[in-house]
Amino acid sequence: QVQLVESGGGSVQAGGSLRLSCAASGLIFDDYNMGWFRQAPGKEREGIACISWSGERTYYADSVKGRATISRDSAKKTLDLTMHSLKPEDTAVYYCAAGPAWDYTSPCSRTNYGYWGQGTQVTISS
Repeated sequence: QVQLVESGGGSVQAGGSLRLSCAASGLIFDDYNMGWFRQAPGKEREGIACISWSGERTYYADSVKGRATISRDSAKKTLDLTMHSLKPEDTAVYYCAAGPAWDYTSPCSRTNYGYWGQGTQVTISS
């Protein structure tokens, strides 16, 4: 059974930083592309950072580009997201996702990912 478990969410002041982690189990981690998504109240879930199975390719949404770094550790089977210069509009539930294949025209599209974590709440206060 595939499990993706996020951790590291919480409340942070604007301008601060955070690090989210996702622990994967039940899958061959190196066979999967991974992504971080987020969903704010009343909005659709959006892909903000994605990384290929090899770790060689990364993609970022414009909303976080320059402020976020996605990384993966094959030995630990973990996916991390580090963000700085946080803004109130970064407030959302953040999800980890895994998928075996990418549409390289839109690697952070939800349709590329079949496994999802339960999400972790991130709240940025001004």
